[in-house]
This record gives sequence, C-alpha cells and structure tokens, in this order.
Amino acid sequence: MTEDHQDSIGTSRRSGSRFRPARRPPAFIAVPAAIGLALFALPVLGLLGRAPWSRLATLLGSDMALEALRLSAISSVSAAIISLFLGVPVAWILCRYEFPGRSLVRGLVLLPMVLPPVVGGAALLFALGRRGLVGSPLYEATGIVLPFSTGGVILAGVFVAMPLMVLTVEGALRGLDHRFERAAETLGAGRWTVLRRVTIPMIAPSVVAGIALTWARALGEFGATLTFAGNLQGRTQTLPLAVFVALESDRDTALALSLVMVVVSLAVIVALRDHWWRNG
Repeated sequence: MTEDHQDSIGTSRRSGSRFRPARRPPAFIAVPAAIGLALFALPVLGLLGRAPWSRLATLLGSDMALEALRLSAISSVSAAIISLFLGVPVAWILCRYEFPGRSLVRGLVLLPMVLPPVVGGAALLFALGRRGLVGSPLYEATGIVLPFSTGGVILAGVFVAMPLMVLTVEGALRGLDHRFERAAETLGAGRWTVLRRVTIPMIAPSVVAGIALTWARALGEFGATLTFAGNLQGRTQTLPLAVFVALESDRDTALALSLVMVVVSLAVIVALRDHWWRNG
C-alpha cells in the first residue's frame, strides 16, 4: 500500500467519522417520511386553528382551569421528586449489581411504560385501595385512603413516570467512563466520596433530563389517575381530566387547556433534544 493511498484512507476516515446529512432525500424516502410527519403535525395544526385565541386568558382563568392547573402542578412536581429519590437508586442497582432475576426486575420496573394506563390504575386500586392487598392493612392501621385523593394522583403519576427516570439514569450509568471512578478509588477516595464527587457530577445532565421527562409524563397522565384517583374537581381533577370533562360541555376551555399541555410538552422535548442526539 502506497503512502499516498494510506494518506487518502486516513483523510477519508477523519472526514467520515462524523455523519454529514444529505441535502435532498430520495423520493422513496421523502414521500413516506412526509406522510409520517403529517400525522404528527396535522393534529397540532388543527388544535392551533380551532383555539379561541381572543378568549384564551379568560378561559384559563376560570375556576375549573385554575384548580386543574394548581393540582397538576402540585402532583407532577411531587411525582418527579419522589421518582428522583426512588428511581436513581433503582437504576443504580439494576446497572451496577448482578443478582438472580435482574432482567425480570428490570421488566417489572419498565412495565408501566407499555402497560395500558387504565390497567395500571386498576392494578394500583387492587393493591392500594381500601380493600387492596396493602391498602386494607394500611387503612386499618392509619386510616389513610389513597384512592380518590390528591395522594392517589401523585402515586399514579409516580407509577407511570418513574420508569423514565430509571431508564434515563441507567443509560447514563452504563455509558459512564469508569476510569474516573477507579482513579478516584486508587487515590484513596471512599465510596461516598466517589459517588458525590465523581459519579453524580458526571451523570447530572441525565438526572436532570430524567426529572424533566418524569415531570412531563406525570403532568400528562390520564388513565391511571382516572381509574385510581377519580375525577373530583379541586381534589383529583388534573389538566388531562379537565380536558376530558370540558370536551363534553365547554369545548373552548378544552382547547385552551390542551394548548397549555402541548406547549409544555413540546418545550420539554425541544429542551432535551441534545440528550438523545447531537447536531452535526
């Protein structure tokens, strides 16, 4: 192999190490891609086109809307905080420790992501309801009833949203360069010091992304909340439930609340785009 040929291979490898997107896709790719994008764009455009822009502030200032906004804010933030303190240790165990049945445990943790939300709510009800597996002795011992309460809304949010925290943090831990942790250990740092000074700072962006995703998912939860916590205005009626009720009686309010959720959800996805992909 000549020196010039070796140089050309080296140059091509360096230039090809980063993917450069083509300017114009072929028709057999562009056409189905356009149809696929339309399936996402048209519903949003339909919502924007029918939105009562002139009355938006008035509609969002109604008692029902304000109560739903307040409850959604409280429940989603609470669910995100609980998911942080419970989900990170779960992700740590699943990533760093070998034990029998680990795959089954991971599947159980991620099950709410694919489980129909109504089924998840029913499962919560049978487990934590007043006559449930755990709910019955809990009620007899403390008098606490989780279904049809704000606590039930928060618990339903944790159930459906925490898998996103576990998945995000576990992925970050698996992609971590362990040489930094080992270097800190060889310098005499203990486990807590390595965790606090090395590991957590390195996975912090993923933890923040997990918090945002968990919060957004809890904010939009509907099925499990409706089944487990009910739809009581001012007590368990979150934004999605308020939209569901308003569609039957006040479509303009439903449109206004839907716009709020679309804007919030889109903002979270756009803000976290660099967590999943990098621009060239």
